[in-house]
Amino acid sequence: MHRQPEWFVERSRLFLRCLLMFDRVSFLTHQLLIATAVSVFPLSSCFAQTNIVLIMADDVGCDPIGAYGGERWKTPQIDRLASEGVLFRHCYSMPVCHPTRLCLMTGKYPFRFDANWGSFPKAEEEHSLAAVLKRCGYRTAIAGKWQLCLLNDDRMQPKRMGFDEWCLFGWHEGARYHDPWIYQTGKLRSNTAGRYGPEEYVDFLGKFMEKCKKEEQPFFAYYSMALAHDVTNDLATQVPYVPGKNRWMNYGEMIESMDEMVGRVVRSIDDLGLRENTVILFTGDNGTAVRSKLRHRPKSGYEFEKVYSIRNGKRVPGGKGSLLDIGTNVPLIARWPGTIEPASHNNALVDFSDWLPTLVEIAGGHVERELDGRSFAGLLLDSTSEPLRQFAFSQGRKGGAWARTQKYKL
Repeated sequence: MHRQPEWFVERSRLFLRCLLMFDRVSFLTHQLLIATAVSVFPLSSCFAQTNIVLIMADDVGCDPIGAYGGERWKTPQIDRLASEGVLFRHCYSMPVCHPTRLCLMTGKYPFRFDANWGSFPKAEEEHSLAAVLKRCGYRTAIAGKWQLCLLNDDRMQPKRMGFDEWCLFGWHEGARYHDPWIYQTGKLRSNTAGRYGPEEYVDFLGKFMEKCKKEEQPFFAYYSMALAHDVTNDLATQVPYVPGKNRWMNYGEMIESMDEMVGRVVRSIDDLGLRENTVILFTGDNGTAVRSKLRHRPKSGYEFEKVYSIRNGKRVPGGKGSLLDIGTNVPLIARWPGTIEPASHNNALVDFSDWLPTLVEIAGGHVERELDGRSFAGLLLDSTSEPLRQFAFSQGRKGGAWARTQKYKL
């Protein structure tokens, strides 16, 4: 009998899996959802009582990051994080921000919900990532970008979703950078004039982690960065320019500021003596921005710059919104001293539905719901362990989608 070549067999298997993926009924029937264990409770495992810090950059793919071959801008703090931990090459997000956040917070793909842009399904609030980690015994906080509602309309949504404390800019309500419009644990702050938003978010998380250490309580700190997304463009009054300049930050300046803020978070953890007992994970919500707003002129409107990176000597255009790799392949770096081998690399597939089960396993708990995600926590302990995910999935805003292995994509 003629034997088909290995590449043909692999692509055929991927194609069959994808057919099941795009047929929602078959997807359920063939049990491609993961049923993780049911109740959530602390376990006596190597993961128990580990602090978790998740940092997610906004509009930052792999191409701007030095550790991934980025050459146009300097990212020494993130590069150091990679040198002290593991770098994943095949982490995939949705191509734009809201579906990515929906997926991360639920462990399920966006097509499963009838959620409008900038909203979150009510039925999922008690099952969201922070709510589950809270039931594992963690104190929880988020700072930076929310985008799951207009906070002025629903100031307590973060609490219902499991966050004990929050410091979040008003998405499409005000500035995120200079003179930021910040809601802090349910109240609109009135003391942000002359302040820089990213510094406020980092300082807030630093104080939160310090308080948790004093109270000897494990914590989940989620830094959902504003950087490096450009400013909001649909407000009646334009947000402030960079002090002393006639424009907003350009993309390169935002990348450098992003790197600095990551460094500040890491230093806070190390200065608190929590280095060995804290896992830090850095990722991005989608590919690099295609363009970025520089200034607004009353008569002619917005002036933009085209964004591109230099990666391994090649010019790479921004890919946000695209289902190509430049729109969906995002960084994933994890540091956990004494647990993760420094300067290591991993080629396992990860997609954004994997975050919830992974962080819950690190927290020493189990979730008793059907999820699309599969935990990659075991890969942090042993990079040679067998990956659970055979293919990743990503979904665009207008119905487009792909499923892929490391090598083939449909």
